[in-house]
Amino acid sequence: MSSLLYRKPRLLLTALTLICLAPFCRKAFHIDDPLFLWAAQNITHHPLDPYNFPVVWYTESAPMSEVTENPPAASYYMAAAGKLGGWSEPTLHFAFLLPALVAVLGTYYLAQRFTRYPSFAAIATLLTPGFLVSSTTVMCDTTMLALWILAAALWLEGMDRESPAMVASAALLIAVCALTKYFGIALIPLLLLYSILRRGRAEKRMLFLLLPVLTLTAYQFWTRQHYGTGLLAEAAAYALDDETTRWARILNAPFGLAFVGGCALTALTFIPVLWSRSKIWIGAILSAAFALAFAAGWIPSPTGGAAPGFGPLSLQLGIFVAGGISLLGIAFADWRERKDADSAFLGSWVVGTFVFATFFNWTINARSVLPLIPPAGILLARRLDAAGVFGGGWRRAKVVAPLALSGIVSIWVAFADARFAGSARDAAEYVRDHIGSDPVTVSFEGHWGFQYYMQLLGFRPVDYDSYEIRSGNIIVIPQTATNAPRIPRELVESQSTFALKVNVGVTTTSRQVGGGFYAGVLGPLPYVFGSVPDERYLVVRLRTSGTVPRLIAP
Repeated sequence: MSSLLYRKPRLLLTALTLICLAPFCRKAFHIDDPLFLWAAQNITHHPLDPYNFPVVWYTESAPMSEVTENPPAASYYMAAAGKLGGWSEPTLHFAFLLPALVAVLGTYYLAQRFTRYPSFAAIATLLTPGFLVSSTTVMCDTTMLALWILAAALWLEGMDRESPAMVASAALLIAVCALTKYFGIALIPLLLLYSILRRGRAEKRMLFLLLPVLTLTAYQFWTRQHYGTGLLAEAAAYALDDETTRWARILNAPFGLAFVGGCALTALTFIPVLWSRSKIWIGAILSAAFALAFAAGWIPSPTGGAAPGFGPLSLQLGIFVAGGISLLGIAFADWRERKDADSAFLGSWVVGTFVFATFFNWTINARSVLPLIPPAGILLARRLDAAGVFGGGWRRAKVVAPLALSGIVSIWVAFADARFAGSARDAAEYVRDHIGSDPVTVSFEGHWGFQYYMQLLGFRPVDYDSYEIRSGNIIVIPQTATNAPRIPRELVESQSTFALKVNVGVTTTSRQVGGGFYAGVLGPLPYVFGSVPDERYLVVRLRTSGTVPRLIAP
């Protein structure tokens, strides 16, 4: 493996990426996948109007332009793939292997500027739960990351060569990146900082960074004219509109550190190699303090639930926090020792992403942490190189073992996420086969993948504005769901449940055990080890009631 890394690193990285991700090409559509998929299908009919259709994603029908909080570039990519190969899971997941592969190879190319071990940096990026799980979805996150890395590499190369064409191309990629996910706009201050520090002054070529600003301004104006509201401003307001955290966002710090440590897992697994005993003790004490404070309820959980007490959840929080502290420590140590443009660039990339994901986004989630994983891999390679760890080559156990551990955990977590996604597809089929196939009498609440597959089978989501209550009608409600209010008791004639097993020893999404990979409001950790309860679905048979003439969303 060591010799292959030096002789044919791109071939090895390509093969390793495909080996890790290809097994998930049949994964069910999941979480917000349907929103991107529906927009893509609409684009094939209305190429210049991606959001001109209604969707029931909350409790009533609303224009897609009011529901989505992401720009449409990823959906345009998906539209091309779907038009060519169809809309099946394997086709679209196969199409989204390309952004993942570009992100890994792009990390390798970019890392060549910063470390003698770019292959390690790329593998340390790939073999993380944050990257692998995100790359098994058809959402915009890995695509944005791939464009981010390409734009950064092209900009840095263009500044070195003093090539206006390369710099302009990089600016265009930044614009596309930001239209894939709005966080891509953060590349502008990041690259501007690096360029000024590297060149020692501002230069005219840096004005090309105005191109993505003008592009997003035009997008804001166009969407306001087209949909009645500027979607960029709406997304920014949504990210910040969380009254429960306005006064206490600083208390998100331990959960942000836990998401970083859990998603960028190599920063955790390499702790024994990276740090001296005294520093490990300091990190352990800090992590234990956060864990104890969380267990005792002194730090409120982002879920709003009661204090978990001293148990597995608080223990895992402490472990993941140690990984987050380690990564931030690597970034600060790199800056302290080098104090150059490279360390400022990598450190700002990591710390800036952490700050946004922890304190400024509407909720902490792995998708927001994802952009810091490539620079984490690069910083890790630099730190290990400076410590002389690579002196014995790649075969050394102290290099291979932490990577392998991170990779095993990452694939395990990705498998658990696929199992949970598949349970929604199975649940929709169960409803059709065992509860009823008549879409007039059987409806559902709940969204994400469950909604996609229920609608695919002809069922309709409950629209609280127009749903007509009739005795004998059935509503199916998933236990793990958002925007799925309970039915008023006065309307319930009877109810039952069915359950699907998802237990593989770890979960990414479960209120009951604390997994909140996609939204910290569901759980304080990106994934949680332990026994995972079955996914349960409530089947409610309705009756009419004079006291409650219609469904009323709380």
